[in-house]
Amino acid sequence: MRILITGATGLVGSEIVRLCHTRGIAINYLTTRKDKIQKSDDFRGFLWNPAKDEIDPACFKGVGAIINLAGASISKRWTASYKKEILASRVDSLRTLYRALKQTNSTEIQSFVSASAIGIYPSSQTQYYSENEEGMDTSFLGEVVYKWEKEIAVFQSFDMAVAQIRVGLVMSGQGGALPEIAKPVGNYMGAALGTGQQWQSWIHCTDLARMFLFIVENGLQGTYNGVGPNPVTNSKLVREIAKVMERPLFLPNIPKFAIRLLLGEMAYLLFASQRVSSKKIEEEGFVFNFRNICRTLEHIYGEETPKSTQTVIQKEFLS
Repeated sequence: MRILITGATGLVGSEIVRLCHTRGIAINYLTTRKDKIQKSDDFRGFLWNPAKDEIDPACFKGVGAIINLAGASISKRWTASYKKEILASRVDSLRTLYRALKQTNSTEIQSFVSASAIGIYPSSQTQYYSENEEGMDTSFLGEVVYKWEKEIAVFQSFDMAVAQIRVGLVMSGQGGALPEIAKPVGNYMGAALGTGQQWQSWIHCTDLARMFLFIVENGLQGTYNGVGPNPVTNSKLVREIAKVMERPLFLPNIPKFAIRLLLGEMAYLLFASQRVSSKKIEEEGFVFNFRNICRTLEHIYGEETPKSTQTVIQKEFLS
């Protein structure tokens, strides 16, 4: 199999590439920068510019599946211009892929899987969300995810399995939110945010990468939550980070107004509460390697992978 990936050099994309190469799966990837193009047999780059609807059609050659991770980071200050970029980067990427596929022979492509986000679910401290939830968050992020998923749905017109993964808080020591959350804890300045009772539905980066490949390899369709089985509150997350880093927590919770003064509208990300279920993907047979926040943090911050996890990984790679 050869898989075409957009966003292959990002945090999640890099982990998907690593897993693919371990399994002998070759990668085509799209990039907007010539200096990021490689031409090895198992990792081949192609230029595109979604803002101008430009793409090298050769990227589809030999491809049996597409994984779409394209989109500007939401973890930058939400100025009016950057909010436009957040939305456009997602919509334009999907439209460029769709138009290019309409003009090429796509019969060999069996699966299309795109990232989405749990930000579509309304913020709540009491609800437990499954993929069947019909309510939508009224924030800017909710609007972005709604429009993002409308563009993903258009791919259902092709004869391929189309799926979307609503990604939660990705746990990795290599980037994303965790190092930023852990930094003040490591500097003896850690504290929960607001009440600390907002739910944070998290997933280990490797489990998320495995989930994308699981959906591709099993030809699954529809919406799946890209979260682990055990969401935690912000207070719990900060406490567990402090425990594994062996740092005390003695500061009071940081009030909302202080974060809003610092980050503006983007502060919403830190206070939104979405407790999200992973039951659907588990019922399909997916097994999480990282189910518990304590063991996950111990693994990320240097402890050897538990033997049980090593066994699961070895079985997966050898199958």
